Amino acid sequence: MTTPELLERLESRERLTSSEYLQVAETAPLQELRRLADDLRKKLHPDNIVTYIVDRNINYSNICSAVCTFCAFFRKPGSSEGYVLSFDEIFRKVEETLELGGSGILMQGGLHPDLPLEWYEELLSQLKRRYGIHLHCFSPPEIYAFSQIFHLSIEEVLRRLKGAGLDSVPGGGAEILVDEVRKKNTNKCNTNQWLEVMETAHRLGLPTTATMMFGLGETPAHRLEHLQRLYYLQQKTRGFVAFIPWTLQPDNTVIGRKNPDRVPAEEYLRWLALARVYLDNIPNIQVSWLTQGIDVGRQGLHYGANDMGSIMIEENVITPAGAHHRATEDLLRHSILAEGFQPMKRKANYLRLERLQDRDEPQRRGGAEVNWARANPGPN
Repeated sequence: MTTPELLERLESRERLTSSEYLQVAETAPLQELRRLADDLRKKLHPDNIVTYIVDRNINYSNICSAVCTFCAFFRKPGSSEGYVLSFDEIFRKVEETLELGGSGILMQGGLHPDLPLEWYEELLSQLKRRYGIHLHCFSPPEIYAFSQIFHLSIEEVLRRLKGAGLDSVPGGGAEILVDEVRKKNTNKCNTNQWLEVMETAHRLGLPTTATMMFGLGETPAHRLEHLQRLYYLQQKTRGFVAFIPWTLQPDNTVIGRKNPDRVPAEEYLRWLALARVYLDNIPNIQVSWLTQGIDVGRQGLHYGANDMGSIMIEENVITPAGAHHRATEDLLRHSILAEGFQPMKRKANYLRLERLQDRDEPQRRGGAEVNWARANPGPN
C-alpha cells in the first residue's frame, strides 16, 4: 500500500500494522504528519487550551546502584560525591516552589541501596501534612528497586507509598521499552518490569505519565515497538494521563563519548507527531522544550502536543548531560499565547487549575494557591 493511502487510513482513525506504521514513520512527508497530529489534538482538545505546570524536580539522592550509559547524574554507592538530601533541605525546596506558584512536586532519585522504605513513607507523609501539595514521585525503576530491596511485591510498595501521600507516578526510566536496546544501555528494570509497575499503579488508582527517550542508537522499529507497548497497556488500564517524548542529551555520558550527536529538531517533531497519531488513547502529549529548546517546543504545539510541561525550577538529571534551556512561567505562558492557544496551569495528574486573583501567604504555604477547575476533556 502506498504512503498516501496509509495516511488516508490514519485520517479515518484506522489502526495500521506495525510494518505500515514503520512505512509512515520513514516515508510520510513531515507536513502530512503534522496535519494529522494537529487534527487529532483539536479533536481531543477542542477548547484551544495548552497546559503547563510549575513544579520542581527534587532529586533526593544521586546515589545509584544502576549503571546507565546515558546518565551524567548518578554516583556509585560509597562515592565522595554522593548525597542524600535531609528532610529540612527538601522542605526548603518545596517552600521555594510554593512561593513561585508551584502546583506540584516531582521527586525522583537514584536507586539507593540503603534507605529504608520507612524513610520514603515518612518523607511523603510529612510533605503532605505540611504543604498539602501534589506528590508526583518515584519512577518505575525506583518502585521496582524498592520491591527488590525490601522483598515486597510491587503492589505492596505502591500501596504503602500511596497510603503515605503519593498522588501519581512519573513515567521516567522508560528510555526505549525494548530489551534489546535496554540491555546495551542500562541494568535497571527491564521492559516488562517497567510495564508491571505502571499497570499496578493504574489498578491502584494512581495516574501515571509515560516517556520515551530516543537517540540511543535504536531503530525506528524499536521506537514503534515502544509506542505499541504503551498503547496496549493504555487500552487495558486507561491509566496514562500523558506521554512525553524527549531526546538523549549526550554530554558527560558514556554513550556520548561514542556518539555525541543530538537528535535534530525535524526528527524530534516527526516522532512527536507520530506519537500523537499512534497513541490516540492517551489524552495528553507534552513537548520537551528542555531538550529541544523553547522555539522547537512552540513548534511542537502544532505537531500534536497540548502541553508545554514544567518551568523546571530545578533539574539535575538531564542538565548535566547537556540540556541547558531554561524557562519561567511567564515565558511558557507567552509562548503558548504566541502560538494561538490559551495557557492554563495544571497539576501532575493533568487536572487543570485556575489561579486565584488574590493569594495571600498562608494560602500559598498551605498548598491552596489554586482552585479546582474542570478536568481535562480528553478520553478517560
